[in-house]
Amino acid sequence: MDTGELLRSITTLPIIAGGLAEEMLAGNFRSIFKGHGIEFDEARHYEAGDDIRSIDWNVSARFGTPYVKMYREERELTIMLLLDISPSMHRGGIARRGLSPYEQGLISSSLIAFSAEHTGQKVGAIFFDKDIEKIFKPRKGRRNIMALIMAALQYQQERTRGDKRGSNIASALLGAQKYLKKHSLVVLISDFYSAGWEQEMGSICRKHDVIALRINDPPDLPYPGLITLEDPETGIRIEAPAKQYSFQESWLQWHRERTIHWENQCRMNGASFLDLSTTADAAASLIKFFGSRNSAQHGYRERT
Repeated sequence: MDTGELLRSITTLPIIAGGLAEEMLAGNFRSIFKGHGIEFDEARHYEAGDDIRSIDWNVSARFGTPYVKMYREERELTIMLLLDISPSMHRGGIARRGLSPYEQGLISSSLIAFSAEHTGQKVGAIFFDKDIEKIFKPRKGRRNIMALIMAALQYQQERTRGDKRGSNIASALLGAQKYLKKHSLVVLISDFYSAGWEQEMGSICRKHDVIALRINDPPDLPYPGLITLEDPETGIRIEAPAKQYSFQESWLQWHRERTIHWENQCRMNGASFLDLSTTADAAASLIKFFGSRNSAQHGYRERT
C-alpha cells in the first residue's frame, strides 16, 4: 500500500474509533487494566472483607499490623504508543497477502489514538528501531494525533533505509519507563523480531499497564521450490529448500516457538497481549480484544 492510500485509510478511522472508545471505557476497561485510572491516596488499617491483594506489605511490616492501599480516580489517562519502525516491520512476509506489519501497526496505533481522543485522554509516542528515533510528548487533541501519524508515514516512505537495521525493544521499553512519571497505559506495537526484551518488559509492567500488540505475517511459504530468504534486520540471505517436508516443519515450528515464548513472557510479566495478523481487520480485532475481559487479561490471538 502506498503512502497516500494508507493515509486515506487512516483518515476514515476516527469514525470507527468511537466504537473502540466505548469498549475501552464503557466496557471492562478499568477492570481489565487493574489500577488503571487510579492513583495512590493513603493507607488505612485492614478491615474484614478487604481484598488481600490491596495490602501494603511495607507499611504493614513497619507498624506490625495489616494496612491496605487506598486509591482515588485520576482525571486523565496517558497512553504511550511504542511503534517499531525497523526493517522487518516494512518488508512483510514471504507470502504477502495483506498489509505489511508496519501498515497494520500504524493503523492499529491510529485507532487507539483516535479512541483516546474520543475520551479526552493524552496520547504520546515513541518510534524506535535499533535506537529510539523520535519521542512525542503526550498531548490531547486531533492536531497532536495527526502529527504522530504524519511522522509515522515518513518512516513508511523511508522504509528502505539501509543504515537502520535491527530492532531494540528493550531500549524502547527502558526509554518509556524513564520518560513516563505517572502511571500510564503503554502499548507496544512490534513484530517482536528482537531479543533480550524480557527483563525490561517485567520492569515496566510493575509501574504501568502494558499491552503487547504483536503484528505477525502468516508463515506460509510461497511455493514448493528453492527460495531465497533474507533477514531484513541483518541483511543475511540463505537458500532454502521450501519443497522439503523437513524444512517446512522446521519453519512452522520456529514460528510456533516464537509465539509461545512471546505469550509466556507477556503472561509472566503481567502484560495484556494481542496477536494480530496482517490479514486481519484491525478495528474488529481491537474492539473484540477490549470488549472481552478475559481476552485482555490473558491475551488474545487474531489470525484471520
